[in-house]
Amino acid sequence: MFGIVRPCSHRLGEGLKTQWMAHLCGLCLALRGDHGQFARVVTNYDGLLISVLTEAQAEKATGWRRTAGPCPLRGMRTASVAQGEGARLAAAVSLVLASAKVRDHVADGDGLLARKPVALAARRVAVSWGKAGARTGSAVGFDTAVLVDAVDRQVGIEALAGPGTPLLTVTEPTETATAAAFAHTAVLAGRPNNAAPLAEAGRLFGRLAHLLDAVEDQAADAASGAWNPLTATGTPLTEARRLADDAVHGIRLALREAEFTDSRLAHVLLVHELGRSVDRAFGTSGCGHAGDGAHGAHGSLGADGLLAPPGSAVLLGPEGAFGPPPQHGGNPYTDGGNPYTGGGNPFGGGPSFQPPAPGKRGFWAGCAAAVGLCCTCKMCCADEYEGPWSRKKREGCLSDCDCDCSCCEACQCCECCECCSCCDC
Repeated sequence: MFGIVRPCSHRLGEGLKTQWMAHLCGLCLALRGDHGQFARVVTNYDGLLISVLTEAQAEKATGWRRTAGPCPLRGMRTASVAQGEGARLAAAVSLVLASAKVRDHVADGDGLLARKPVALAARRVAVSWGKAGARTGSAVGFDTAVLVDAVDRQVGIEALAGPGTPLLTVTEPTETATAAAFAHTAVLAGRPNNAAPLAEAGRLFGRLAHLLDAVEDQAADAASGAWNPLTATGTPLTEARRLADDAVHGIRLALREAEFTDSRLAHVLLVHELGRSVDRAFGTSGCGHAGDGAHGAHGSLGADGLLAPPGSAVLLGPEGAFGPPPQHGGNPYTDGGNPYTGGGNPFGGGPSFQPPAPGKRGFWAGCAAAVGLCCTCKMCCADEYEGPWSRKKREGCLSDCDCDCSCCEACQCCECCECCSCCDC
């Protein structure tokens, strides 16, 4: 699963989370229904925005949802999922862009794709996906040639880019492709007047996606010698951050000019979550759960993967990645001085009960547990699950949020969050 818009379930609240999952499952099932099981691997968080925007503009009527049967990725539960032209357009865009991505990796000889048999198979898959995306796009009135043209132009632009080349010259093909996809949602929803503002929002979203991908990959690209737009054009991170912030602001303004039937989910994803995606990419988010190891108001990341109390020290030392905590004289809870363990328990005199820590699983047992976690979607959707090998408690991908407040979760009374003090939109 990939994409820059990865919303936190704590912020979405139960209602919007259910809607978001409906679009995610709808995209996945649209890919499977039109193109087979393997096509589901191109399901991504950003692609479902097409489905979200289409439904947000459409007049409320029957036919936008259906009840899907049990699925291993939902823990064998049924669910209400999005369907219709919005989901099919999202599937077409996802397939064409995934096809282009695979062809790009084959051309660069990345990883296993440097081997001819693997590259040949990958090339065939890319061609198949490209044709499938074109068929589905044509079925909903969208010409995917604009996406293919953008990808082809991207290669030439990158070949000519160098120090001093404006960064927006490099991001232009991506902007053009996403602008076309966003604008077509207005056609599908029967709101042609929304095409212009949504094209602007799509253009800026494409710019943002390109920028954040470049920022997140810059260090890895430098280590591997791969091409990176920031490095190639000599663009400093400060300028990239300015462009990213301007894009988020521009998307907010563009959405205000469009007419929606129900814009709550689209607003949360394209305004609130995009801003947090920028913070996450540039490492400036104030993470309440410290999922990235950052220090925040809630403390630091300790040796056991849990948050240490605010103000406590997390030390690097010879005993693994983290050294022992500092010892302070007179602390009754340091080794040997805890009054609640052993014979020092003032409430019972005997040793206190301490549940045995579960042992680690072996390699094959861990593999079996990992398969079970993936097939039941616990790694994605569960609030907490047990690590397949370490057996440590971990949070699901969709529960790994970077929020330290729940004000937006309770703010459902208006579509622009004007009553929510933590937001300025």
